[in-house]
Amino acid sequence: MVKEIDIRINKTVEKLADPETYNVVCHEHRLGEPLPSIVKLNRIIGLIREILFPGYFGNTSLRPGTTNHYMGVYVDELYELLSEEILSGMCFECTDEKADKVKRHNKKAKQAAIDFIEYLPQIRRMLVTDVNATYLGDPAARNIGEVIYCYPAIRAISNYRVAHRLHELEVPLIPRFITEMAHSETGIDIHPRSQIGKSFTIDHGTGVVIGSTCIIGKNVKIYQGVTLGARSFPLDEDGNPIKGILRHPVVKDNVIIYAGATILGRVTIGENSIIGGNVWITRDILPDSRIVQTRPNERFFNNGAGI
Repeated sequence: MVKEIDIRINKTVEKLADPETYNVVCHEHRLGEPLPSIVKLNRIIGLIREILFPGYFGNTSLRPGTTNHYMGVYVDELYELLSEEILSGMCFECTDEKADKVKRHNKKAKQAAIDFIEYLPQIRRMLVTDVNATYLGDPAARNIGEVIYCYPAIRAISNYRVAHRLHELEVPLIPRFITEMAHSETGIDIHPRSQIGKSFTIDHGTGVVIGSTCIIGKNVKIYQGVTLGARSFPLDEDGNPIKGILRHPVVKDNVIIYAGATILGRVTIGENSIIGGNVWITRDILPDSRIVQTRPNERFFNNGAGI
């Protein structure tokens, strides 16, 4: 019996070690090059939450005279960890296998880390508007603390705003790690490249998808199950999807999108519009429109005119 098990294990090992079976899913790691770490990225997000929402996360004491101390300790740790993870992302995506990747990207990684840290006050200002919008938009919210602690939207939007800034700083891979961490935690999928204005809120949130080239204005509210996605993927001459084209919706200021709505393609949802639940939209919507489902033989109406 033992011999049979050994034979079966050895055969399996041989199959798993066959290069033809892992070429696509293998990363050839070089000794001395750091790899991104989910554990360290979780600590980074934890630190950032402690910095952005002092007194809510971690062990920050807000007694008079202590805030500067705690902020200094957290920011120092954040700089060290973030520099390392940014360097890991840069090394991972660098295709020059002859280069000393750590030496090449180390200075740039440290610069990106400090540039990001300097932007943290602006991220906090944006998140204050998101928290207020979430609190004011939900009669069930008892207080601001409940929103910060408990609402998945704030966790997802916080991760997005962090990741978006890192994306703007041309940090590879790490921004996507950060938004996918929130996706796993909350069910809300926001691509770090998307552009989202202040006072943004997501009610409930599960199943929300916001694509990479989406542009969302100020004071926008969306509900669970909303998809802001692409209609199709144009292909190149080899049949592969063309990357980087603008293929997701533009949502203007003061729009509400109710649960289950699907908006696809580079369409524009005009200011002050309300999009009802479970509708399917693939064309521009004029400002001040009300789009709702209809009964059989009834028509949709766009700004008072049939579409």
